[in-house]
Amino acid sequence: MLLVGFAWAILLAGMGFFAPRSLADTNAAGVEIEIISDEGVSVTGDPVTTFLNDIDSAADTKQIDIWARIKNGYAMPDIDSEYTARHESWYASRPDYVNRMVDRSQKYLFHIVEEVEKRNMPTEIALLPMIESAYNPQAYSRSRASGIWQFIPSTGKNYGLEQNWWVDNRRDVTAATDAALNYLQKLHGMFGTWDLALAAYNAGEGTVQRAIDRNRRAGLPTNYQSLRLPPETRNYVPKLQAIKNIVNNPERFGLTIDSIPNRAYFARVTAPKQIDAKLAAQFAEISLEEFSALNPSYNRPVITSNDETHQFLLPTWAAERFTSNLEGYDKPLTSWQTYSAKRGERMDKIAKKFGIHVSQLRNVNNLSNSKKLRSSQPVLVPAAYSAQSDLGAANLKANEPTTELDESVPSLSSPIIHKVRRGETLHALAEKYDVDVNTLVKINRLKSTKVKAGQVIRLNTQGIETKNNEILAPHKNKKYQTNSRIKNRKSKSHQFETRSHIRLK
Repeated sequence: MLLVGFAWAILLAGMGFFAPRSLADTNAAGVEIEIISDEGVSVTGDPVTTFLNDIDSAADTKQIDIWARIKNGYAMPDIDSEYTARHESWYASRPDYVNRMVDRSQKYLFHIVEEVEKRNMPTEIALLPMIESAYNPQAYSRSRASGIWQFIPSTGKNYGLEQNWWVDNRRDVTAATDAALNYLQKLHGMFGTWDLALAAYNAGEGTVQRAIDRNRRAGLPTNYQSLRLPPETRNYVPKLQAIKNIVNNPERFGLTIDSIPNRAYFARVTAPKQIDAKLAAQFAEISLEEFSALNPSYNRPVITSNDETHQFLLPTWAAERFTSNLEGYDKPLTSWQTYSAKRGERMDKIAKKFGIHVSQLRNVNNLSNSKKLRSSQPVLVPAAYSAQSDLGAANLKANEPTTELDESVPSLSSPIIHKVRRGETLHALAEKYDVDVNTLVKINRLKSTKVKAGQVIRLNTQGIETKNNEILAPHKNKKYQTNSRIKNRKSKSHQFETRSHIRLK
């Protein structure tokens, strides 16, 4: 079954769009592209800056500042220890680190504070991702913990966080927050205090319970500071205390913490069953990086669901734009398909079959550098388009592809162009893209072979009529650079017009 439509850059694949990965794009023909540069009018700028600059003036700062709300909800006893002082000094000596951490938290803090307060938990809990992951949703530890709450695979599964070929919901900000708060509430019920609950969150309930039993047998106190715990766990609660103290009075430590509005940064939107992450970002008129930061759980450049529709997150001001642009779009929404690769199949042959570079194939699918696949598995490849293209719900489970797909190489029917860089010559371009130099002169109607920086050169010959009215045959070029343009006049608050130079790989 086919995944049809557009572009990605998800891989991350982070990431995105997706895990600690770089993101890739595709054109409408299913050929993967890499964004080289953007020019034109930027409409959204920096979404976080827009968010911060759009704070309504009000006399009561508690109404507009999330930090005031957090401080009002502190409910854990303070820990004054040498561990706390040590961590205070560490953060105070790294203002850039603190600033980056606070920057990232701006997208997520309001939601987490809301969820913490709904459960009548201490608002210090909303600061916990600062010591777990520095609020980086792509954080991944040596113990295989992932996401802002740093769930290891087994605990994530125990709390309903799906992890498969398509998604890792340990990185899903809302799902992981719900799971983390459920887990912390359970631990609080087991141990009776929040500092012991936090210690168990870090080291596991078994480790904390054994430490309590050991002290109890020895007639010693069983509070957090009296227990013999692993070094990391003994530092865990004091580290949170240090963050709490810094939030309380940053000037005391020579730090500045920017104000964050006390209102939602993101909203949920309903999306079709399948859509390329890059296309979704363009519909919302935000960058792919911004989209990935709010939807970091996706492992692939395409977002897909077993249901007819599903939801993802967008900045509050982008949700309406997404819906409006989606309604007016009549082309395929995806540009990928799954291919059922067999054990031992050579990756270079798969790449050649679908017109994609081997390195790109590995990147999109998170494959090793091995020349052959070590096991049968689904592989994401550029789609060969069909009106009935669909991944199919049965194809969504990891390692369970059910349909062998059309293996033809996608055709490149749209104009494929290259913007000449300084020092490049037409002969060099012809050699680079395996095109005859005279053909380039003809299809570009050049008077000579001389070109200059900034000049746009058409590379493919499909359907191009020359001066002599002859139709030139298409060439199988290796890499191209092309222009894409998106225009939206529906938005009342912004007019959107961008041009991107992109390289097909």
